[in-house]
Amino acid sequence: MGLGRTWAVSLLGLTGHLVEVEAHMSAGLPAFTLVGLPDTAVNEARERVRSAVTSSGVTWPARRTTVNLSPASLPKSGTGLDLALAVAVLVAAGLPGREAAARTVHLGELGLDGRLHPVRGVLPAVAAAVAAGRSEFVVPTANAAEAALVPGARVRAVGHLAELVLAYGGDAAVPDGVTAVPAAPVPAGTATDAARAADLADVRGQDDARFALEVAAAGGHHLFLLGAPGAGKTMLAARLPGLLPDLGEADAVEVTAVHSVAGTLDPAAGLVRRPPFEDPHHTATPAAVIGGGSGFPRPGAATRAHRGVLLLDEAPEFSPRVLQTLRQPLEQGELVLQRAAGSARYPARFQLVLAANPCPCGKAVGKGLSCTCTALERRRYLGRLSGPLLDRIDIQVDVAPVTRASLSLAADPEPTAVVAERVALARARQAGRLRGTPWRTNAEVPGSWLRGGDGGLPADVRVALERAMDRGALSMRGMDRVLRLAWTLADLADRERPTTTDVGAALALRTRGGTDA
Repeated sequence: MGLGRTWAVSLLGLTGHLVEVEAHMSAGLPAFTLVGLPDTAVNEARERVRSAVTSSGVTWPARRTTVNLSPASLPKSGTGLDLALAVAVLVAAGLPGREAAARTVHLGELGLDGRLHPVRGVLPAVAAAVAAGRSEFVVPTANAAEAALVPGARVRAVGHLAELVLAYGGDAAVPDGVTAVPAAPVPAGTATDAARAADLADVRGQDDARFALEVAAAGGHHLFLLGAPGAGKTMLAARLPGLLPDLGEADAVEVTAVHSVAGTLDPAAGLVRRPPFEDPHHTATPAAVIGGGSGFPRPGAATRAHRGVLLLDEAPEFSPRVLQTLRQPLEQGELVLQRAAGSARYPARFQLVLAANPCPCGKAVGKGLSCTCTALERRRYLGRLSGPLLDRIDIQVDVAPVTRASLSLAADPEPTAVVAERVALARARQAGRLRGTPWRTNAEVPGSWLRGGDGGLPADVRVALERAMDRGALSMRGMDRVLRLAWTLADLADRERPTTTDVGAALALRTRGGTDA
């Protein structure tokens, strides 16, 4: 009887669970049985492991082999368990290095020729194993740089299964001419790259919209831009990521883990330091934006935009299902996707930017004399953006077309670097005020804290807000959001507390065109 043990990691969302892989060999007809709630990809590993072992010059044991994945009640998915399965079987068959294999976590997918292929989610998997007390790891060569980002992890990079067999003291032969499998290339020219290259100096005129963009960046507020085609809504939205400060260490690790699981991480680039930017097309499905897919749910654009910006251009053209499912992450900062195979919890604290035309033809601006839409068509068009969704958007701005007169009178626009400095100072003031709390920006602070004594709200500001509520200009949620904006305006002006002037400016930003907030 032979028994081999090693370790692997199974991911549920971004949460990694340590899995003990046990292989047992006994007399009987040759067979390979895999137990412990494996999914289809894990079940198919039996064929990949057998072929990889024989391709490494090792004889496959002609015995009855049973492999258990413990805890057996945890669903196992993906191809990242291939290497651990192979090592456990080989140790059970007599491979030396039993003690080394039993304390090492093995991650990687095996090819039929024995080469190790990179897998998604190595960063969160290694981080979870380190948190569980493991420190030694074997990963594919293409994942080594990503795994090494985790402090406390001792990483061995392996390109072929035979290399690992030799390292454990066994006999194997690495085929001639075999090279390590490279990481999948990251598509060039992504939305984040385009946003990083965009400069606010390109936007001429639109002083009110530029100010709204600065306030949104300073406080982490959601933004709704409504205006005619060509007014500059998309240009403004694409420049918001450039105004945001670099991610902190904890946020950078979390965002990098998200992109590792999503398969959009460039391993050579290290941690993701800049806020991401996602702008899905309006034909995107709920699974593409929110996450999902067959089997275990994968992260969507909302999760990939975590700690960054999610732009929905032509927002009324999106499916109502997509728009309504955004209400949960806007409030809670995370997405919980329930499936029969299990539930996944993904972070999704992003800044939402909605851009929309005033009507289907886009000409219902000013007096709207050129508009060809009926009143019913206009109402239906903007009615696709429901009241509960818009109520969660802090800043709502009308973007008027730029005229020749406004261009001639306008001063040279400030570049992104200048505005980003003011945003960074405002963020630093928020960080100092919110130190010791779970919140980082004004947009995250709950209304109960803002309205209470801890928020330091002056009496005249409280009276001004209560009067606005009495007039019906604000709902309770609207009052909280106006208050958040007032704090951001005070931070930008380097004031300790908001004033009634800040409240008035916040009301103007919150109530687009004088509409109900």
